[in-house]
Amino acid sequence: MDPATGLIVNVSDIDRKVRDCAVPVFADRIREVSRSAGHIGYYEIVEMLKSAWEKLSDKFGRAQLSKLSLKLNPFRTITVDKANLSSEALAKEDCVMVYFSEKFEFAASHKLWNDSFSEKRNVEVFGRCANPQGHGHNYIVEVTVKWPAGRELRTNYFEKVVYQELITVVDHKNLNIDVPEFHQVNPTVENIAVFSWNKLVGKFDNAALHCVTVWETDKTYSSYYG
Repeated sequence: MDPATGLIVNVSDIDRKVRDCAVPVFADRIREVSRSAGHIGYYEIVEMLKSAWEKLSDKFGRAQLSKLSLKLNPFRTITVDKANLSSEALAKEDCVMVYFSEKFEFAASHKLWNDSFSEKRNVEVFGRCANPQGHGHNYIVEVTVKWPAGRELRTNYFEKVVYQELITVVDHKNLNIDVPEFHQVNPTVENIAVFSWNKLVGKFDNAALHCVTVWETDKTYSSYYG
């Protein structure tokens, strides 16, 4: 950090340089495509992120660019993540990893209770969730896959896999009763994240599962990287 300011990089500098160097990469291409009523696919989005990276990589002094993400909508994000690589290395397709994240929703009930504990101990461990009759949540699960730049992700297939392999298994279910994996295991948010990973790993034909994050509430979530 700069001893005079306590900053690594001034936020105003980040804002200005991103607006000057990175935003035009997207704005110019969007205007060009809009005039021809064309379409921008994920492969081209990755290429634009790489171009923006090259323009930004040397703009922050000693601080290194860690990742660039484009939020496509409230549920989808695509990211180029390649810290510590030069622009020359970034230009090599097989050196760049692309990450695609999408959020899904499901509603389910669960019971957090250990019959071998006393009621007092259950309350101490599980807090307000310690209801022997169970309770429900509207869960959010974010699934992130990764693949080398140069490939195209088939998002329709991605969504189909997540829905078939995971969401249909847990949505509007009593997790303790309806899901065999939770008959003997408490369906905590941590265990649900691990369960979700195990349901999805190896199921994507042209991408590898990178992370599964499950939100139980706006404040409580767990991420699992396998």
